[in-house]
Amino acid sequence: MARLGVLLFLVQIVLAVCALISCLSAEEGQIRALPRIAWVLIILFFPLIGSIAWFLAGREPSAGTRTAGPASNGRTGRQRPRPLAPDDDPEFLRSMQDRAQQQDQELFHRWEEDLRRREDDLRRRDSDPPREGDRPEV
Repeated sequence: MARLGVLLFLVQIVLAVCALISCLSAEEGQIRALPRIAWVLIILFFPLIGSIAWFLAGREPSAGTRTAGPASNGRTGRQRPRPLAPDDDPEFLRSMQDRAQQQDQELFHRWEEDLRRREDDLRRRDSDPPREGDRPEV
């Protein structure tokens, strides 16, 4: 029975530490119902109940649980935060695609110029009459 009590005590401490870390690292716009200091005090003085209350009522749902929709959520009218990773940001992806297309166009134009230059060199060589030194010996 003593082992079960120690295990439950450790679970309560771990839960309280996780809640404190979550509370202290949350941005100001993610905290609901009470100010941050009130949540910290509740978690410290009532570790089990305060931790559970923080996870259920004190913070905004994480970005991973939201569904894709308009730029603002309906409850608060605040703007959603920008995507965390660049590959999640459609504007960044669009700029990458535009940059790649521009680089492809520049490369294509350089290739065309090089091809024209080579063709001109070949035409000049073909239009010049052969000289004595250029003829192969038979």
